[in-house]
Amino acid sequence: MKNILLFAFLLLAFTACKKDNFSTEPQIKFVSVNPNVASIQIGSRIPEITFSITDKEGDLGQKPGVETAFIYLKNNLTGKSDSLPFPDLAAAGKESFKADVSVSINKVLECKSLPSGALHVDTLYFDVYVRDFKRNKSNVITTGAPIFFTCR
Repeated sequence: MKNILLFAFLLLAFTACKKDNFSTEPQIKFVSVNPNVASIQIGSRIPEITFSITDKEGDLGQKPGVETAFIYLKNNLTGKSDSLPFPDLAAAGKESFKADVSVSINKVLECKSLPSGALHVDTLYFDVYVRDFKRNKSNVITTGAPIFFTCR
């Protein structure tokens, strides 16, 4: 009986180790937000969200004559959303593509004003997903770290 359980455990462990990390649908994972503090003041640095991405075909980035793959951002406090073209990914186009991508949140950064117009700090979280050239949608992630946004 012990031998059967040991064999079953080893078989399960071996099968789990052989799991392919790359799929046709891009897979993304939250990495960081930097900086995690922002302000409406001119000269304030706009935060960037960094996520890791894997894709079996590597059909991401920008190619002349091919529709650009996009990154989609949504501000969960205000509901404002927008799409951004991928940055130029030199390694894209290769099978089993893996990279870290950083994207600025400036297009979806919006102040939720108080009726009094007083200066306040909003705690922002963002949803992110991507679509590749073939329009395959990735999983949706929510930033794990908040951005503290001072606005009026």
